[in-house]
Amino acid sequence: MKDFNLKGHAAMLGANTMWGLMAPVAKMVMAAGIVSPLLMTNFRILGAALLFWTASLFVPNEKVPPRDLLLMAGAAMLGILFNQGCYVFGVGFTSPGEASIITTTMPLWVMVLAALILGEPITLKKIGGIVLGATGALILVLGAAKSGAKGDNPTLGDLLVLTAQISYALYLTFYRNFIKKYSVVTLMKWMFTFASIAILPVSIGTMMSTSWDAFTSREVFGVGYVVFFATFLSYICVMIGQKNLRPTLVGMYNYVQPIVASCVGIWLGLDVVTFPKLVAVLLIFTGVFLVTISKAAPHDVVRAHSGKPA
Repeated sequence: MKDFNLKGHAAMLGANTMWGLMAPVAKMVMAAGIVSPLLMTNFRILGAALLFWTASLFVPNEKVPPRDLLLMAGAAMLGILFNQGCYVFGVGFTSPGEASIITTTMPLWVMVLAALILGEPITLKKIGGIVLGATGALILVLGAAKSGAKGDNPTLGDLLVLTAQISYALYLTFYRNFIKKYSVVTLMKWMFTFASIAILPVSIGTMMSTSWDAFTSREVFGVGYVVFFATFLSYICVMIGQKNLRPTLVGMYNYVQPIVASCVGIWLGLDVVTFPKLVAVLLIFTGVFLVTISKAAPHDVVRAHSGKPA
């Protein structure tokens, strides 16, 4: 545990906590039917792009050559557009319960891809940690699934949600080293700009047909939380986590989200503390601990002993 990076762990815990809170907030906002899933995705991407460009006015400017801009465009497609877009549309076709279960596979894809692309060893501790974390997450997800309702096209929906997880796993592994070249603000302002350019042609019709005068304070504050906290701040935290932790460990923090969702349900009186829930939380954090202490790739070991981010 000599290479334990508190900054990276705190950042990923913060990001996934904000994402866990986003689920009930976004559901509340979209329940009235004024804000559609596509419009919510628009708010996230366009709003974050605006915020990151505003933030860039207060930090040193970094010149990005055309080749790196092209790489950032690819990162935007994998880490933002395909990840968010496929998930939103996938949930629309399948049930929320099935979608939540599929999201638990993301750390597995990260582990496999990190092994193939970055040479990260697949150790027994790592496998055991992912199994324990997935088991804990499934206990929480299945316990919260009070309805057996299916979507209009479960197969298509499940495939889209799975595509979202693989897309994000590819982003975490392919761009693990590239993102260290630039500051968080520079990376994010360009990534969200490219994602905005890609989504506008698809969503302009939805934006034009939205009843903007029907917005209430609930929609305004809900969208504000999703854009500022669950997108702007959370992506800053993810970038910090990526710069300081191994991809597999970054992916493991995905399991924090069902814990947060369960805690919110308990706080609102919609859920209760049970022994299985406590066991689930213990399994998740034990899984994160095992992945933390598992063997790193050779180049990560060198960085850890030299004091540089792993």
